[in-house]
Formats: sequence, structure tokens, C-alpha cells
Amino acid sequence: MQAFDRITMNPVQMNGQPCIRNMRLTVKRVLEALAVYPDREQLRQEYPELEDEDIRQALAYVATYLEDQVLELPQAL
Repeated sequence: MQAFDRITMNPVQMNGQPCIRNMRLTVKRVLEALAVYPDREQLRQEYPELEDEDIRQALAYVATYLEDQVLELPQAL
């Protein structure tokens, strides 16, 4: 099991949403920012407090909520 020491949850901060290092920066916002700023340098300009390990843990954290399953596809006739 992976440790997420940079992902924090506090019920009185950001409605208890998972955040990065107790900042008011949610994991969801990090993912949205990654979609908007695929260039890490642009991302760093917009969020200078965000570190590479924060991004890595945010991605890994969200990945743990995705179910990886194999579905059988129907055979074409």
C-alpha cells in the first residue's frame, strides 16, 4: 500500500476534500490544472507552491479510486 504523506484531509478546510500539504489546494484542482497546463513550467508559474512530488501523489491518490477491471466484449457475428 502506498503512503500519501502530502495528501491531507481536514473536515474544516475545503469541506474535507483531499488537499495538498494542508494548503487550500485540492487534489481535484491539481488534476484540473494538469489538464489546463500540460507544460509543467506553465503549471509552476500558476502554482509556484506545487512540487513535483505533490503532483505525483495527487495522480497516484486518484488512481487508487479507479477500479481496474477487465470486461468481456460480446463477440461480433
